[in-house]
Amino acid sequence: MKLIIVSNRLPVVVEKKDEKLNLKMSAGGLVSGLTAYLDSVKGSSSKKGPDFLWIGWPEISPDEKTKKLLKTKELPKLNAYPVFIPEESMDKYYHGFCNNTIWPLFHYFPSYTVFDHDLWKHYKIVNNLFYDAVTEVVEPDDIVWVHDYHLMLLPNLLRQKYPKLAIGFFLHIPFPTFEIFRLLPGKWREEILQGILGADLIGFHTHDYTQYFLRCVLRILGYENNMGKLIYGDRIIKAETFPMGIDYDKYHNGVTKPAVQKNKDKLLKMLSDMKVVLSIDRLDYTKGIINRLIAYEKFLTDNPRWHGKVILVIIVVPSRTGVEQYRQMKKQIDEMVGKINGRFGKMNWIPILYQYRSLPFESLVALYSVSDIALITPLRDGMNLIAKEYIASRREGDGVLILSEMAGTAKELGEAVIINPNDIEEISDALKEALEKPLEEQIESNKVMQERIKRYNIVKWAEDFMQQLLLLKSEQRQFSARLLNSKAEKKIISKYKKAKRRLLILDYEGTIIPFSGHPQRVAPNRQVISIIKKLAKDKKNMVVIMSGSEKTFLEDWFGKIKDVALVAENGSWIKGLDGEWRVIKPLTNDWKEQIVPILKLYSERLPGSFVEEKEYSASLYYRKADTELSLIRAKELLDDLVEFTANLDVQISRGYKVIAVTNSGVNKGTACLHWIKDKSYDFIFAAGDNWTDEELFKLMPFKATSIRIGIVQSYADYNLQSYEELLNLLKKFIGEEQL
Repeated sequence: MKLIIVSNRLPVVVEKKDEKLNLKMSAGGLVSGLTAYLDSVKGSSSKKGPDFLWIGWPEISPDEKTKKLLKTKELPKLNAYPVFIPEESMDKYYHGFCNNTIWPLFHYFPSYTVFDHDLWKHYKIVNNLFYDAVTEVVEPDDIVWVHDYHLMLLPNLLRQKYPKLAIGFFLHIPFPTFEIFRLLPGKWREEILQGILGADLIGFHTHDYTQYFLRCVLRILGYENNMGKLIYGDRIIKAETFPMGIDYDKYHNGVTKPAVQKNKDKLLKMLSDMKVVLSIDRLDYTKGIINRLIAYEKFLTDNPRWHGKVILVIIVVPSRTGVEQYRQMKKQIDEMVGKINGRFGKMNWIPILYQYRSLPFESLVALYSVSDIALITPLRDGMNLIAKEYIASRREGDGVLILSEMAGTAKELGEAVIINPNDIEEISDALKEALEKPLEEQIESNKVMQERIKRYNIVKWAEDFMQQLLLLKSEQRQFSARLLNSKAEKKIISKYKKAKRRLLILDYEGTIIPFSGHPQRVAPNRQVISIIKKLAKDKKNMVVIMSGSEKTFLEDWFGKIKDVALVAENGSWIKGLDGEWRVIKPLTNDWKEQIVPILKLYSERLPGSFVEEKEYSASLYYRKADTELSLIRAKELLDDLVEFTANLDVQISRGYKVIAVTNSGVNKGTACLHWIKDKSYDFIFAAGDNWTDEELFKLMPFKATSIRIGIVQSYADYNLQSYEELLNLLKKFIGEEQL
């Protein structure tokens, strides 16, 4: 078993100069973070972690000879495997769809978002190239961990070929609310969600992102979840929160390294006795750099006593310099820094020290260690590890972190000074508060944050994800054991063939036909009628069809088939082979005068729903109603009905997007009890699809066989994924070929 990490870029950058290849480690939080985890696995004898392989783009478009050399010789030395992407596709996939569509939209900048079908086409092309690369190296028992928004289609591509493969997906940027996500064209958003759902475990930085994703799955695809778990196809999938950590010891202990100390001494000498406010970010409109400068200008305007005593050290790391928005932003930052320095600067003091470059580790940690304040104010950020790195680097415990509430990190670092990055006055006030915060309060707050960051570091984050993924796969295997396999199917068919008297109890909608928005309109097709006729024609068989529908509909559909018994209204009415309908027991319907108006009230509050009133039951169907509103209204209705019917002789049941009220003691189990109790049957078979059938499954004799349609927990012996699979089984009962 090996761990295959798949990300847009490899952890190494490949450069070709003078016909020679040069490989060097690439920068970035994901690369450094996962490298730390992989190093911990390799370096610990107590951790029997898997071998690993990292798949990604090597940031080069080489000729065929170089491709072969990289794939077979150079990159394997580093446990890396390349994905070669044509330049046109790379430009439209990365600079186009990833950075001009997904990045702005997921960071709540819809006005910056480009909706271009050609870019979407190349996003799909590149995801397929990554799929091809994975299939070249993956083994059935491997774990594939896909990372970030560049590869949201990949999990499902892999799932189509490898149904049992362990696949994890982690999104490192925010997942937006439904109202933002729905701005994507309908086909795109469906395919993106389906792509992500190809994974077994889906990870996000914060609880909010997790809930936004689950809500989009509900609203767009219609799948409900229970505590983050949902049934998708034949699998249990889980969406969970895993706030990414850092290599705490690397930053905390890095301060003591000679190279860092040397850089620190230089900085202290240069910055003299001034209070240092640090701002460091990649050049990006999501980082709030402009608002930060405006707020600093306001702070200097409102607090002249701090002139000459404070300096803002602002480091802007170059990024996406080929994109016009970023060039304009760089120009705006340059102009604002010049304006502020020109307005407030003196011969012996400049308010802002500005550098447009990236920093090596030693310089970065030295800067963290000399900065009294870290000013981190992104307008929207998936996590922001800089905040954690700053706190980890404060060995003496002093320092103040000013942090945007829009950063994922704010959910963990609540002891920081939390601000709204759009409120200039609040940022300015926070600077004053941070500069005046007593040392003992600084130490107290930082100690709590340091302990938390140290405890849930990058290694713990990755281990937690891997452990949850393996537990989920174990749960899937246990659940899959309930699926009717070929061996169990042959055994059931054999028992059927050998039996002298057989009882076949079949639910109707969702079991032998698909669901419909209106249950009364779902007449059986020719295939179903043919199967039921042939089953009933066999003198050894007793066939019972159950439904929640009225008896008149069942009569129209199956009344002409000889030797078929019917159960209507979920057990209220029974029609035996004598052709007469009778109630299961003395029933009343005077309660409907009180209950039906309540159901109609809720139907009016839930567009797309309707009330079906039958002789001894009443139901609210909401299959065509808004999915999310349906959940809310259904819960409200259940609560009201439970309270209102406390003194009535009725019961409430919930099926597939329907809430039904019937007489107490009426269900499909009791309706079929007199058949089940007949000792002459040596083969009893029952199939159903929802909770109303569970009462029947509970009453089934030990040697009987019961099947629940759908991948859910059940009292039935087996599960099948769909009604088509049950029809195939019934056809085998009567000796016909599979559909």
